[in-house]
Amino acid sequence: MTTRRLWSVAALMVLAALSQRPAFAQGDGPRTHWKEMLTNTNFFSLTYLHASGKTNPLDPAHTIVPDTDFDVDLTLLGYSRSFSLFGRTAVASILLPSGEIEGKVAGPVSTQQSSRGFGDPLLAFDVNLLGAPAMPRNADLLRYEPDFTVDLTLSLAIPIGEYDDDVATNLGQNRWFGRIGLPTMVNLGDWVPGRKTTLEFLPAIWFFEDNDDFLGRTAENDPMVQLEAHLTRDFTETMWGSLGAVWYYGAESTIAGVKGEKLDELSAGYTLGYQINHNLMLTAGYVATLDDGRGDLDLGVFRINLIYGWHELFEGIKRLGE
Repeated sequence: MTTRRLWSVAALMVLAALSQRPAFAQGDGPRTHWKEMLTNTNFFSLTYLHASGKTNPLDPAHTIVPDTDFDVDLTLLGYSRSFSLFGRTAVASILLPSGEIEGKVAGPVSTQQSSRGFGDPLLAFDVNLLGAPAMPRNADLLRYEPDFTVDLTLSLAIPIGEYDDDVATNLGQNRWFGRIGLPTMVNLGDWVPGRKTTLEFLPAIWFFEDNDDFLGRTAENDPMVQLEAHLTRDFTETMWGSLGAVWYYGAESTIAGVKGEKLDELSAGYTLGYQINHNLMLTAGYVATLDDGRGDLDLGVFRINLIYGWHELFEGIKRLGE
């Protein structure tokens, strides 16, 4: 096996763990749903996230709390494993968030609210529908050259995180929420390390249970549409970058019977990825809402990920190469 092909296998083995990133904090990100991986590959991911804005970044409905500015520092620990489902590549993941969130409430006398601890665990499932069959052998992976892929992705948050009904700064959301989406990838060039260029799309719909104790009131949200797109490009065999945008629409809130406005927010950002070695990848990115004259969310999110992936067959190839 050539060095180039070896790097190709390693780099894409690790990418799948990116699907664990918190999609509710301004999008999934680029190369998240790629399926170039062996069956039964394992991943661990460690993510640091800093976000600030006029909405709780952990609230996927982006409910605006009047006169409140939020600031959050979050650590996310995740595990993923790929497997074969009806002959297609599938990935199951669990994400465990923890950290601290602060809110500054403006008024005649400014007040501070804060919360620290664990957030709602997130379960995710992603299966390919077109273009990425299950690949149990190294030979299958080396022959894989996708032109067009479509996946089905499902996620569900379990409402057991830290929650205090007297404050707006909560790591947990006190309700079930989840989504269904169809991640799509179009290959725009040669599927060769150092020259890969892709265009990726994610249409998804979010659903929210009522929160029956939001500051002593009941909060409801209509479903929300998420449309996301990324253009990604390899710079070298071990480094890549992307530009992307995400649009959220819907999630009209009703609090104590009083209806609010529908969310209509566009964000843009960039991501850089670097393959440290055959098992480790580092990615970093920033995404922020665009100023449309309203400044509703004013939300900015910085993320940095360290991802470790391994597979018994691949580790054997590395030992033979040495």
